[in-house]
Amino acid sequence: MKKVRWGVLSTAKIGTKKVIPAMQQGELTEVTAIASRNLESAKYAATDLGIPTAYGSYEELLEDPDVDAIYNPLPNHMHVEWSIKALEAGKHVLCEKPIGLTSEEGERLVKAGARSPHLKLMEAFMYRHHPQWQQAKEWVKSGKIGELRTIMTAFSYFNDDANDIRNQPEAGGGGLMDIGCYPISLSRFIFDEEPKRVFGLVELDPKFQTDRLASAILQFRGGTSTFTCSTQLVPYQRVNIFGTEGRIEIEIPFNAPPDQPCKIWLETLEELHLTEIPICDQYTIQGDLFSRAILEEKDVPTPIRDAVQNMRVIEAIKVSSAKEHWVPVVWD
Repeated sequence: MKKVRWGVLSTAKIGTKKVIPAMQQGELTEVTAIASRNLESAKYAATDLGIPTAYGSYEELLEDPDVDAIYNPLPNHMHVEWSIKALEAGKHVLCEKPIGLTSEEGERLVKAGARSPHLKLMEAFMYRHHPQWQQAKEWVKSGKIGELRTIMTAFSYFNDDANDIRNQPEAGGGGLMDIGCYPISLSRFIFDEEPKRVFGLVELDPKFQTDRLASAILQFRGGTSTFTCSTQLVPYQRVNIFGTEGRIEIEIPFNAPPDQPCKIWLETLEELHLTEIPICDQYTIQGDLFSRAILEEKDVPTPIRDAVQNMRVIEAIKVSSAKEHWVPVVWD
């Protein structure tokens, strides 16, 4: 089976430090080109990572006939525009989360993907592909914890750098867009349904005007999900999934380390069982799964519509906080 030839839009740290090195270890992925608006930056990254071709513009990369698929780690406000341009250039697209600044933007990308049904399009929520999440999903589905009732998530880090794009509202900064999207996504993934309504409390940084502390309750048909995310708290992440007969706890649910085993606990009425997930890289897995969908002409693991649904929940949480009451989430 041949490999998919990948091009990367931008020298963003998430790409150069995590995703590209991981994809270079994939069975089905080959990173052949990288682009930056500054040719020297692209050349530096290409040399450092052993990528054959560097471009001084994103347009040049999209014109490269030897690139099959694009990985898009551009800032949030550039996700939709350049993902659509990549599709129009005949490239498959794996775009970083969140898919755009609004669900309406996301719909534009969905429509663009529909115009090119032969091309694969997916949001890069890498955590879902990690074996620890596949294990958690299987335990819930098979009834290991009884009836699923609630999920509790905490996710935080500290960053008060005004020059960091995550603290710039015009670029789609703020905690909900950067990390709050994870507890929303995992709740929808584990419950396997969409929330009916949400209640949110969002605190803005007085200087940046981005959300620095957000808490929310999501009400599903089968239960609830609560989470707190923050860009100005001590770094921490943990997920607990509770059922009527047990619970699942994931130690490092999102930034799963690629160089050490991950721990996941299953506690039932009879015992507490620890499972260690063997060392793996969720970015490598994601790249190979997406590439396999291309090579075998089958569906991607997560349809692009899922990305829009996640954005709608984020938007509802912000509206709820502003109105100080529960807000229904509107679905198609």
